[in-house]
Amino acid sequence: MSKRITASIIAASILIIALAFQLVGFFMNNDDAENETMGLFANNDQLEEKVVERGSGNNRIVELKLEGAIIDNPGTNPNPFGGGGYQHDRFLKKLETIKEDASIKGVHLYVNSPGGGVYESAEIHDKLLEVKEAGKTIYVSMGNTAASGGYYVSAPADKIYASNDTFTGSLGVIMESINYQELANEYGVKFNTIKSGEFKDIMSPTKEMTEADREILQTLVDDSYQQFVDVIVEGRDMEESRVKELADGRIYSGSQAVENGLVDEIGFREDALAALKEEIGGNPQVFEYKNSMSSFFNLPLAESLMPNSEVRYIEQLISQRQGPTLMYMYTD
Repeated sequence: MSKRITASIIAASILIIALAFQLVGFFMNNDDAENETMGLFANNDQLEEKVVERGSGNNRIVELKLEGAIIDNPGTNPNPFGGGGYQHDRFLKKLETIKEDASIKGVHLYVNSPGGGVYESAEIHDKLLEVKEAGKTIYVSMGNTAASGGYYVSAPADKIYASNDTFTGSLGVIMESINYQELANEYGVKFNTIKSGEFKDIMSPTKEMTEADREILQTLVDDSYQQFVDVIVEGRDMEESRVKELADGRIYSGSQAVENGLVDEIGFREDALAALKEEIGGNPQVFEYKNSMSSFFNLPLAESLMPNSEVRYIEQLISQRQGPTLMYMYTD
């Protein structure tokens, strides 16, 4: 049997399985969600718990992972079967559930992120403040990278841990675009733009940026930068002048971040958890929320089967071209 025929058979099998999954999800009633086998394919997003360490059910610690870019971009989960990839709405739902659960006394948040959108980072930050106001203690442990927006969401924590080799910092805001006007001119491509005002096509890739354009965009960046500074001033109890000295966009190692006050302790995830358990006291139960597979089975069939196809790539490019976007993002 040729490789081409074998590949066709595999593709057809995947198609049949995916169709079966979607048919099951369509005909199922949500009342079956309590059944683990059937609930796997049901159209719901219930938070299921998994106990990591046994202990008191009235004195609990929840472990959360924030990994990947902090961007609300549903339908681009890179690992649907494993529930991997950052899911913004689901993460916010976890924080809301934690806030309302009186049995949860502590939150261990593991951050491994280069940052992301200004809006999404602010949503998480504000939700974490609500969790703190509800009387929960929050400890953060940083992974390989917790930069820009990754630090923004860490700032409210009662204590921050990082390894010596963690990359953090990159405190600041960036906005950028690609301009291909000269390339288009070289190939004789012309653009027709009808607009209602002078700045409606600001940051368009088809025209040179004017000084007036740049001034307007700089004010947006400056406003978001000041918001970032204020978050660190409040979260780390630092003077604004000192924060601005540190927030020039550079990155810091974990040891450098301890020296300059952005991080409290050198340590790994297990060190942060051990310290949080001691802070909470007693014999706290430690649990985490299970990954969700429902996001995969609720996607349109083409997206489920071809998450990385050329069609999906073009769709993402089109969707991302919605005007200038402010980002708390570290890129190497």
